[in-house]
Amino acid sequence: MAAGPLFTAVYLWEGARRADYRPLRHPVSSLALGRAGWVQTVNFLLAGSLTLLLAVGLWRDGYTRWGALLIGAWGVGLLGAGAFRTDPVSGYPPGTPDRLPKYTRVGALHDAFSLGGFLALTLACFVLAASGSAPWAVWSVASGVVFAAMTALAGAAFDQDQRWADLGGLIQRGALTVGWAWQSLLAARVLWA
Repeated sequence: MAAGPLFTAVYLWEGARRADYRPLRHPVSSLALGRAGWVQTVNFLLAGSLTLLLAVGLWRDGYTRWGALLIGAWGVGLLGAGAFRTDPVSGYPPGTPDRLPKYTRVGALHDAFSLGGFLALTLACFVLAASGSAPWAVWSVASGVVFAAMTALAGAAFDQDQRWADLGGLIQRGALTVGWAWQSLLAARVLWA
């Protein structure tokens, strides 16, 4: 249950501490760049580890195997995002272009792990919707739809779509809030069961 609130508190704190970082525009992953980048890297690794523990708990408590595997894949995505730093994007750090002409190998791995994790969490919302009452099912499906839509919009923003580029960070934070809230409630359901 602590993974999402902890992850969120750390990226909000780190984003507020950096003078050139614009939370409305820049992705959370960009906080891993620069001298204090180790804080966000540890944040990814801790959130990924806690999420893997949730996946183990789901597996042991008899939730659908697919649900447990998808939560585990989300955890692996977070670990990969921490292990491989993102490329500069949207002009952060200062002096870098809005978009690099081509990915670095490390940046491509960061994006692949992140995208895989986001897809896994979206699918987990749908798969685990059937594991409870009607209100839980509605919450899970709605969370999956909103998370996927906001993740797609954030991706367009970070690809410098002019309609969204200045709001990419805000949109991504909205998606993360929905995803982490859903995961925290899932963990609470498992604990209370």
